[in-house]
Amino acid sequence: MRLRKKPHTEEKLQNFSDFVTLEKIGEECQGKWRNFFGGDLTRELHVELGTGKGDFITQIAEKFPQINFLGLEVEPTVVLAAARKVREKNLSNVRLSVFDINRVAEIFSEGEINRLYINFCDPWHKKRHAKRRLTHVRFLEMYRKILTAGGEIHFKTDNRALFDFSLEQFNLAGWRVRDVNFDLHADEPQENIRTEYENKFSSLGIKINRCVANFEGEFS
Repeated sequence: MRLRKKPHTEEKLQNFSDFVTLEKIGEECQGKWRNFFGGDLTRELHVELGTGKGDFITQIAEKFPQINFLGLEVEPTVVLAAARKVREKNLSNVRLSVFDINRVAEIFSEGEINRLYINFCDPWHKKRHAKRRLTHVRFLEMYRKILTAGGEIHFKTDNRALFDFSLEQFNLAGWRVRDVNFDLHADEPQENIRTEYENKFSSLGIKINRCVANFEGEFS
């Protein structure tokens, strides 16, 4: 459930300016994201599209301190909730940005990201809104340009229709899909990191779908 917009949110976010990017970002960030983490070019960059309240990104960043994690989220109120968790855990390998994911290809250079996480994105139920789904071919074309060769997308959703649609889109766009699971919690892998939505849906008896995809063709 989304947090309601609250007054003075952006003002409060200023208190987290050491790891939260508030200003409008664009092409000037391409190829420079590792500078926001101290400039170590040997560290992988993993990006979560739609960070929500930060349960997932803070847990995974805590588990893998050698990897840099960037969370993109359009709602400032939600970013504030995530920022508080990052601060509470004192994570130096997390950065957050208030950003519209529809423009994701504008802020990264080719091959800059090693992995993308798409967790419980909006399913956009109506057929006429299919192009807005984050696993639509038009988004997959963006992702393949900003991912490293062999870079991966880790995708989870409670929505079976969206999952089936996504598997078709991965195939159409030339991505190789593996670790397809239509009921992740039936025999939950020890390494699985749950999101706040995942816990909610699972508690209601809704099955969680998951897969990993990487691009098989030649990167342009």
